[in-house]
Amino acid sequence: MELANFCNSFMIFNNGQEAINNLKPIMLTGEKIPEVILLDINMPIMDGWQFLDEFIQIESHKEVTIYIVSSSIDPADLQRAKKYESISNYVVKPITAETLKNILQEMVTA
Repeated sequence: MELANFCNSFMIFNNGQEAINNLKPIMLTGEKIPEVILLDINMPIMDGWQFLDEFIQIESHKEVTIYIVSSSIDPADLQRAKKYESISNYVVKPITAETLKNILQEMVTA
């Protein structure tokens, strides 16, 4: 992310539950809300789908751009992702600097 000049700062969570526990207070207070979330659907404890179902219920002061980032090329996962209005795109791993630059470009033109 640093090599692609993708962002100034970022947070990393190892599972969906940890992400919800840390992002929910931020979303509710409106302080330092992330502009973009790169979400893996295959995580322990709470997977990406469960995270999404909880995350979209949180009232936010700002819209957050969400990209699914997964090694899954299962058509069912791609179709499921399309059912969420909050998902901007589905990116298949591995993520390259070029992929990050494309995401930035999409965000600027959106």
